[in-house]
Amino acid sequence: MAHSVAAPVVLTDPGMLWLAALGTADPTNTVAGSVFTDDPAVAYIPLGATEDGSTFQYQTNVEAVSVAEFFDPIKYATTSRSGSIAFNLASWTLSNYNRALNGGVAALTATSGTGATSLFKVEPPTPGNEVRAMILWESTDRTLRLLCRQTIQGGTISTAFKKAPDKAVIPCTFNMEIPTGLTTPFTMWSAGTSRG
Repeated sequence: MAHSVAAPVVLTDPGMLWLAALGTADPTNTVAGSVFTDDPAVAYIPLGATEDGSTFQYQTNVEAVSVAEFFDPIKYATTSRSGSIAFNLASWTLSNYNRALNGGVAALTATSGTGATSLFKVEPPTPGNEVRAMILWESTDRTLRLLCRQTIQGGTISTAFKKAPDKAVIPCTFNMEIPTGLTTPFTMWSAGTSRG
């Protein structure tokens, strides 16, 4: 008798990214027709397009617990965990650059002028004054959401200004921390039975 293999529940395309201030309420996660039908609240600021999507990474480190009487470990114990979400922002704005510097979540306000005469300014925050943020990612098919509850950007911001068709990007690696009063650094939700 031949065995059949169920079609995989694949996930494709880059999805969308938002940034929010710490403590912003979770999305309402309304589901109908096996997809999320709600949009994130206005407190979640869209980060715009990326060069090639996002990479979510979460690592659990374990070490062996041994005793003299056995050659094999008697158990493994978790010694540390760490996670991040990384992406190269293609929306090259000074507000996004400020976010990559951990300078704040909100869009920048002009230091002088208005409209076409607006002048904006960015400087890195002094060490110890970095602003943490929440990162929300949603799959393009609206079936999966990931909320990183407290992050700090810790990657190298290396922007190359080159001739087209190359483009400048803002590389970001937002590292996850445990928020005050919570025990987990991230939450994932899925919509519909096939993704769950």
